[in-house]
Amino acid sequence: MSAAPTIAPGRWLMAASLLLLAANLRPLFPSTAVLLPDISQGLGLSAAMAGYLTTLPVLCMGIFAPLAPRCAQRIGVERTLLLVLLLILIGTALRGVLDATGLFLGTALGGAGIALGNVLLPSLVKRDFSDRAALMTGLYTMSLVGGAALAAATTLPLTHALQGQWAWGLAFWSIPALLALLAWAPVAWKAGIRRTSGPHILPVRGLRRDRLAWAVTLFMGLQSALAYCVLGWMAPMLRDRGLSGTEAGLITSVSILLQVVSCLLAPMLAARGRDQRSLAVWLAAIATGALIGMVLGPAWAVWPLAIIQGLGQGGLFALALMLIVLRSRDAHVAAHLSSMAQTTGYMLAASGPLLIGVLFAWTGSFRAATGLIGILGLATALAGWYAGRNALVQAHSVTDGAAVPASPHAAG
Repeated sequence: MSAAPTIAPGRWLMAASLLLLAANLRPLFPSTAVLLPDISQGLGLSAAMAGYLTTLPVLCMGIFAPLAPRCAQRIGVERTLLLVLLLILIGTALRGVLDATGLFLGTALGGAGIALGNVLLPSLVKRDFSDRAALMTGLYTMSLVGGAALAAATTLPLTHALQGQWAWGLAFWSIPALLALLAWAPVAWKAGIRRTSGPHILPVRGLRRDRLAWAVTLFMGLQSALAYCVLGWMAPMLRDRGLSGTEAGLITSVSILLQVVSCLLAPMLAARGRDQRSLAVWLAAIATGALIGMVLGPAWAVWPLAIIQGLGQGGLFALALMLIVLRSRDAHVAAHLSSMAQTTGYMLAASGPLLIGVLFAWTGSFRAATGLIGILGLATALAGWYAGRNALVQAHSVTDGAAVPASPHAAG
């Protein structure tokens, strides 16, 4: 009887560094959201400008996502992820200086770094952890939402501890980015010197002609639009209902933190199922219905609905990332599908928080935004039903002008 396969210590170290990196890809959003009323008052931002601020990083994520495979082709995945952490570090720190200029410039730089990281993490899982894709997808999405939950819960208390200086409350999140950069630097150095991490990302053909690839893209974009409505506007929505800033931040934090549970479970359910269609529809219905209920429902229902919304939203996010892995035949296709999904997807996602800001500016209430949220939820369910089919996208890696032969086996 053969011995059970073991995992090299170096692989575990890389996994831990990857999780720390992932934890820094979301604090920018909730740290801004919970302080948005204070920022707006301090800088004299209008409701429309506040909407632009919450939309800016999502828009940058769509604009800069296409650069991720190109950077990986030139300098490798690990070095590109080192650049990701550097951009987040600089951008997060800039939000606390130079007033409105630093706030918007730093937010844009942070969004650019997050874009590159979002694209490359699924391909890294496909390349180095294909035998544990569901587990690693669940773990790194847990890290993503865990970082967001931590920022939502602690940014306001930290700001109060800093004599109410919201700029320092924003800039504080450059410290975890620095720690992650120091942890990832040895991984990037080893990959660059010894070249033990495998080939760089190759070009692919046929991706944008594939309907399944577009379904995955739409599912990613639509669930992201819903997610960034939550990250950017849940706390202001709750404060508009009369809750204190601290309580609104706590509810937002708990809702995001509960995403950790479904982030771990959803990829495992997705990997075990014959397909992922029903899972996508149910998660979209839960996340959307609960968010609408938080705005229109009774005050006593806010807490239970926040719990339900967090479970649904976390499952949607993890499933969207898992579908990129399941629908791709190799790490090269995964990188380009991730880039396509997050380029087009985040450009689409940027419309969600922007439109909520516009509707709030027009009506002075968040009740009008519930119609938009309902449309997003329905569209997410439809895209998820198609993207959840048990099939592979018809795209192939290209080496020296020749397509790499495709595997005949479908995933999922």
